[in-house]
Amino acid sequence: MWKERYKIGVELIDEQHQELFKRLSEFIRTVQNNITWDEKLDKVKETMVFMQDYVVVHFDAEEAYQEKIQYPNIEKHKEIHAKFKEEINNYVKLFESEGFTEETVKEFSAKLMTWLIMHVGKMDQEIGEYVKGKGGEI
Repeated sequence: MWKERYKIGVELIDEQHQELFKRLSEFIRTVQNNITWDEKLDKVKETMVFMQDYVVVHFDAEEAYQEKIQYPNIEKHKEIHAKFKEEINNYVKLFESEGFTEETVKEFSAKLMTWLIMHVGKMDQEIGEYVKGKGGEI
């Protein structure tokens, strides 16, 4: 799923984006694979924990970088990050209260994929353009 055009030109952020895409790709392959539900469930739970932890690490790093370069759209970016963290936490609560169903897991994977592609492929590209306009990585 990772494409070189998703790079924004900031090494740390690009590496974190690649890790997110890698993990999400593995997760989607598992969900679509012809293995038992129990085998899928382990990967689903692993991905939930990863996403809860890693998006916080990534968003903190991305926002710290935006502050460092005085990125003009930082508040909008923070708001979008907060909404995504909330959405992940809502899925965690849903899974805890209603259990893991194949339908909900597929919905979760589709939302993750859509969000990641749209956010990295569009919103984060604006950070890259801002940095390039300033002469490169700051």
